[in-house]
Amino acid sequence: MSGYDGGKRGLRRDLLDMRAQLPAGEIRAAEAVLARRALALPELAGAGTVAAYVSVGREPSTHALLDQLHAAGVRVLLPVLLPDNDLDWAPYDGAESLVRAARGLREPAGPRLGPQSVTEADAMLLPGLAVDRRGMRLGRGGGSYDRVLERLEQAGVRPAKVVLLYDAEVLAEVPAEEHDRPVDVAVTPGGVHRFAVPSPPSSPPTSPAA
Repeated sequence: MSGYDGGKRGLRRDLLDMRAQLPAGEIRAAEAVLARRALALPELAGAGTVAAYVSVGREPSTHALLDQLHAAGVRVLLPVLLPDNDLDWAPYDGAESLVRAARGLREPAGPRLGPQSVTEADAMLLPGLAVDRRGMRLGRGGGSYDRVLERLEQAGVRPAKVVLLYDAEVLAEVPAEEHDRPVDVAVTPGGVHRFAVPSPPSSPPTSPAA
């Protein structure tokens, strides 16, 4: 799947169908490899706080990665879905601290820290279905992470943004809209893909008063 012209909805459907056909053994084998590759990233190795998520279904698994970050003393924040699709955050205290939530999700049972707490993260794992050569990520379309990325931008912080994918989900191009923001790194079982993410425009210099 090198490129796509059918729009986000059609591409999401095709990618989800492709995930549904992956052998269970391949999904299990990918978990350890993804955790190892992600932990080797300098963006994660040097992070004090990482905002992440709990994978569900046939998503590339984050479970081993979450446990290893937690065991290493990294502060891990996990999302809590709010009724309006925005995200609150709570600390990860091990797999036993997760509870079942709406839409088949699993969330931490600990204290909620508020949507703004994500701005404390040094690095962020974002869920996705694909990424392209520009680093543009295709999500599931709920808009939750669009809000998070906007919140980070408004706060003037720029944590490293990382997405975990299967090898076939790194595409030549995915449909993108004006509000979409690129990620810095994609990690797949086959390797690490880095993207030249453009810096935000700087303010023009002001002329001294005459």
